[in-house]
Amino acid sequence: MTHIARFSTPAGPRYGLIADGILYALAGPVNASPFDGRAIAPGERVGPVEQIPLLPPVTPGKIVCIGRNYAAHAAEHGAAVPDEPMLFLKPPSALTGHGGEIVLPPRAGRVDHEAELAVIVGRRASHVRREEALAYVLGCTCANDVSAREYQKKDGQWGRAKGFDTFCPLGPWIVTGLDPADLAIACHVNGEQRQSARTSEMIFDVAALVSFVSGVMTLLPGDVLLTGTPSGVSPLAGGDTVEVTIEGIGTLRSTVRDAH
Repeated sequence: MTHIARFSTPAGPRYGLIADGILYALAGPVNASPFDGRAIAPGERVGPVEQIPLLPPVTPGKIVCIGRNYAAHAAEHGAAVPDEPMLFLKPPSALTGHGGEIVLPPRAGRVDHEAELAVIVGRRASHVRREEALAYVLGCTCANDVSAREYQKKDGQWGRAKGFDTFCPLGPWIVTGLDPADLAIACHVNGEQRQSARTSEMIFDVAALVSFVSGVMTLLPGDVLLTGTPSGVSPLAGGDTVEVTIEGIGTLRSTVRDAH
């Protein structure tokens, strides 16, 4: 498995590889990326990864999300389990990276965390068959589909409730070669476990989701697919620290603050 990170430099964002806790810039030109078709290899040493501020690991054209993909989460909201994947979008402007902030909008009411496995599209995918779908995936990372519940209920659709700036923490890095079929996924708030499940509990697995979404819209390299959240979602408050941990990937950490 390969760990791919994106980080800031004086010359602009760069991609890098992590080995034994050390971040190395991606070999090649400064704009080298895992999506440009070149073989990826480590270049110059940057330093210990825990000392380097990380950016969201991709700059997607779109973030496609799946609602109610765990039966227990649908049940906690009194909602029916869908008979096909339920799609909605989050704007790329909602992205924030590992160690970033979730900003609670004024007058938004209850804002919940939603721990999710995020799939990063590696190459153009249109109308792909389920049996071939995983070949279009670069890798996986952690995500938090932050959601303002009162707007979600009031609006009758989810664009505003899930689209605020900072409402899509993503990271800390992309892991390639990881089988997404049965990974432990958890969320902790201030060290207290709120969510715990396995990706094998998804109603629609990753291959089925990539195939289905690619039949609706063309997926492009760097696009992000959020695969749904398990039960246990709960409200966030200013001062909280929220952590999404997925087996084989690591922990995505965010702090929460009220908007000024």
